[in-house]
Amino acid sequence: MNTPSPAPVFAPWIILIMAIGAGFSVAAIYYAQPLLPLMGGDLHLNVEQMGLVPTLTQAGYALGILFLLPLGDRHDRRKLILGKCAALALLLLVYSLSHEFQGLLAISLLIGITATLAQDIVPAAAILAPAGKQGKTVGTVMTGLLLGILLSRTISGVVGAAFGWRVMYQAAAVSVALIGVVMWRVLPKFTAHSSLSYPALMLSLAHLWQRYPELRRAALAQGFLSVAFSAFWSTLAVMLMDHYHLGSAVAGGYGIAGAAGALAAPLAGGLADKLGAAKVTQLGAMLVTLAFALMFLLPALPVHGQLMLIAVSAIGFDLGLQSSLVAHQNLVYSLEPQARGRLNALLFTVVFIGMALGSMTGSHLYALAGWPAVVTLAVASGAIAVIIRMAGRVKPVTVSES
Repeated sequence: MNTPSPAPVFAPWIILIMAIGAGFSVAAIYYAQPLLPLMGGDLHLNVEQMGLVPTLTQAGYALGILFLLPLGDRHDRRKLILGKCAALALLLLVYSLSHEFQGLLAISLLIGITATLAQDIVPAAAILAPAGKQGKTVGTVMTGLLLGILLSRTISGVVGAAFGWRVMYQAAAVSVALIGVVMWRVLPKFTAHSSLSYPALMLSLAHLWQRYPELRRAALAQGFLSVAFSAFWSTLAVMLMDHYHLGSAVAGGYGIAGAAGALAAPLAGGLADKLGAAKVTQLGAMLVTLAFALMFLLPALPVHGQLMLIAVSAIGFDLGLQSSLVAHQNLVYSLEPQARGRLNALLFTVVFIGMALGSMTGSHLYALAGWPAVVTLAVASGAIAVIIRMAGRVKPVTVSES
């Protein structure tokens, strides 16, 4: 089928709006992390029950990516983005009114599913990008997405400490609704790249996974990095409360440190365009592993030194993780441009399976053996990602139609 010409609709301000939309939507799955102690106190939850909230949200995100993202190759992405935006705003509002743990878990899953509109926005930006600037354009939108991930913790921690966790989710509902209205006004229509039926689209996911070894390597490496990332952020607020008697506002404040790493996304995209994405992924995975390994030094430092080291580590591993993610996306999108939605679905399904496993395993290990066990999990996961990226060489890819 004919693909749309991006030139008439590309404009930097449209990409900026898409970046904001990606950030607001993906933030919905991370607001809970610094709020877990507040939610646990309100609903009388233990540590493992609190850990189920981010686990189910991230599992929902993985399910939404796998089963909904391929629709972007078959339907107008603009309609998909706006439909999910409306559903997400409504769910966030309902979430803020929940008083039962089981209902909270069910809505957490649905929030994760609808928040995948962020992953519809990223390939849409790649379509609009001018020739030779795909990496930079994707990196710009990913900056918005990644700042949404990281600053969501800061904002929710501060708002939660001042007004309670319910107000935070009400504010989130308003923010998603407002950016949805703006995107409705500015986004162009997108021509479908495939005429496959939904069952055929889903079947083609298996074919794409089997066809491209580089897709499998990218997904698995980023998935293991995500285990480390999620284990840290899902347990940080509880650890700070237990060991340092610090509240949700301080836990959220560490998101500012992590946000410094997210600012590397456009740089990583530009480096991937110039130097090759594979090299960027290797360096990113190494940086993640080293940054987490630094936290083994915590017992040797005074309290203030420990808190500073955690912040430095957060900057380092977020820088490495986001650089690796943008480079992996660049690799994956280049495999088969007509199947960007499905390739993105496969990559991020594995990423958020890693996120869910990191939340679940990190919370369980923290309950059993404390913070050193969480750090060990993060270092081991990062080391596996390094091994995956260093093993073998990238082979030339033959582009085919799907």
